[in-house]
Formats: sequence, structure tokens, C-alpha cells
Amino acid sequence: MSKEAKENVEKAVLNSQQPHWENVFSNSCSRFGDESSYPARRAAELFKKEGKTKILELGGGQGRDSCFFANEGFSVQVLDYTEGGTRAIKEKAEEKGLSESVMALRHDVRNPLPFEEGTFDACYSHMLYCMALTTEELGFLCSEVKRVLKPRGVNIYTARHTGDAHYGTGTHQGEDMYEIKGGFIVHFFSREKVEQLATGYESFEVEEFEEGELPRKLYLVTMRK
Repeated sequence: MSKEAKENVEKAVLNSQQPHWENVFSNSCSRFGDESSYPARRAAELFKKEGKTKILELGGGQGRDSCFFANEGFSVQVLDYTEGGTRAIKEKAEEKGLSESVMALRHDVRNPLPFEEGTFDACYSHMLYCMALTTEELGFLCSEVKRVLKPRGVNIYTARHTGDAHYGTGTHQGEDMYEIKGGFIVHFFSREKVEQLATGYESFEVEEFEEGELPRKLYLVTMRK
């Protein structure tokens, strides 16, 4: 198989994750529960301390963290690449009386972010970075986030790392990506990858934490513009 043909096959596999997640969200109204995540609570503490009020959330899923941020007084613009996720976020925000503080839009983060330069105080994403995105695509995303952040803006993201029990299991899909149980492709991060993606930012900090079954092992990364 030629290099070009191999790349096309890999791209098709990665692209197949979109309908897979669409199906997941359509079959469950709260796949990850309704309680806010640990990184969202940590992010909210920092945002309040530093006076960050206008937040961009990437990969909002079904809105558990989106609504938490809004309930804490933040204005949240959420992007998700599934129709089901976007719809769930809007419905959840409406049910909780938070529609004025939560705006959801369907968008693929492999494309330029649909916002002007310097629009947001901070960006937050929980496990979006460890989805089926190549390192090149992640680098592009980091540069786009930096573009839409205001001066001294903060980008907080989480990603499962190479110390996770699932790392190296399942079907290898290129780089440090593996298709694990349930058909999900996970991009596992090394410390070197975190450093690489922080290129162009003024500084970055890394915290390790655990979540859910196994448990999953993740990095909580804070990058400053």
C-alpha cells in the first residue's frame, strides 16, 4: 500500500468517529452523568481567581460542564461536532434556565474556529484533545485557540496519557492512537506531546488525575497565552 493510500485509509478510520459519537449521544441523554467533572471545577476556581468570564468550551458532549460553568456565573460558548451533543447541550441549558449563558454550535475543531481574534478569556476542554485527532491537527487546534484568546488568556485541556491501562491495547490507529473497547479511538499523550503542543504559549502546567473506571489516567494541562 502506498503512503498516500495508507493516509487515506487512516483518515477514513478517524473520520468514522463522528457518526460513532452521534450514535452514542442519540442513545443516551447523559452518558457521562450530570455532575460536573473534576477538571471543570478546577478550571472554574482558576477562572474566578483570575477574573475570566467569557469561556469557550470545545467538545462539550452533552453539556454537564457547560451548565456547571453557566451556573457558576460564566458566559459559555460551546462547540461540539455532533448534532446530538449540540442539541443535548441546548436542551439541558434550557431545562436549567441557563439558555442566556450557554450557546452551543456544531463545529469540527479540525477546521478554523468560527470566532474573531481575542474573543475569549479562556478555553476549556475535557478529553477532546485525546479524541481521534492527529498531532498535526492538535497543533493547529492549539494555534487556533491561542488566536481566539485575549491577551493573558488561558487554555485548559485534559487528555488520557501513556500511563493509562488502555494505552497500547486494542487496534493501533497511528501515532499513539488506539481503538479500544466500544469502538472509541483514543489519542494517548506523553509529557513530550504536552510540551510540543505548548509551543507558542508563554507557559504551561501539568497536573495528573484519575477519573472513572479502570480508572482512566489523565493530564490536566493549563497553557497561558
